[in-house]
Amino acid sequence: MDPIAFELGSLAVHWYGMFMAIGLIVGLWTASRRAMKEGIPPEIVTDSGLWIMAGAVIGARLFFIITHWEQEFAGEPLSKMIFIRAGFVFYGGLIGASVAFILFTRKKKLPLWKFADVMAPSVPLGHAFGRIGCLMTGCCHGKTCDLPWAIEFPVGHSTHPHAVHPTQIYESALLFGLFAFLIWFGKRKKFDGHIFSVYLIIYACLRGFVELFRGDYPKENLIGPLTPGQITGLVIFVIGVILFIKLPRKLAGDFKPETPAT
Repeated sequence: MDPIAFELGSLAVHWYGMFMAIGLIVGLWTASRRAMKEGIPPEIVTDSGLWIMAGAVIGARLFFIITHWEQEFAGEPLSKMIFIRAGFVFYGGLIGASVAFILFTRKKKLPLWKFADVMAPSVPLGHAFGRIGCLMTGCCHGKTCDLPWAIEFPVGHSTHPHAVHPTQIYESALLFGLFAFLIWFGKRKKFDGHIFSVYLIIYACLRGFVELFRGDYPKENLIGPLTPGQITGLVIFVIGVILFIKLPRKLAGDFKPETPAT
């Protein structure tokens, strides 16, 4: 494991950043192909990428600062909070990206839930590549175990010399599977927002499962037996269920049949 993939002169290219970039590119490309089938110009998807990426980075960073305030940031200068490389939380990124996405759709006067369905399958796809970057960096690691597929990080890592659950691989594999499922499910959607709400519900469950094997949380960050990821996952799950129930009712309420001519 080495956080640096390669160097171009004095520029060091990190694995995490490289896989995040791959995830973003693949995600936007697949979303643009789906957008055409929904009558949305593919360039709109590309334009939304900058908004989504900015929202995701800001949200992920803020969420990390909030959840690690006492351990890492209390009394530290603002520069550490902004410029330190490590420290991003996916749920914060999802929230930040969602806010940016809503602002973008309003600015462009796009149908919010139809566009959300276009983008939804690409979120776990891009996230899956990001988790590979986590593996190469050594973050988000698992608890110690003696299973045949356990991995051991090199000298210098906080878990060395113990073998740990490859939680990054667990989540990446599940995310690729979720992407495939959402593509299949997309052909069976019943209302705008259907795919997005299902994504929220299933991902919250998958993440809650993977969190059972995570070993990188300080004890003071746990809330009873639950990790911050599981607590946030419960909130995301509830939001997904609410959307799943409310959106078809809202759309039915918006439908107004024509009055027959007399």
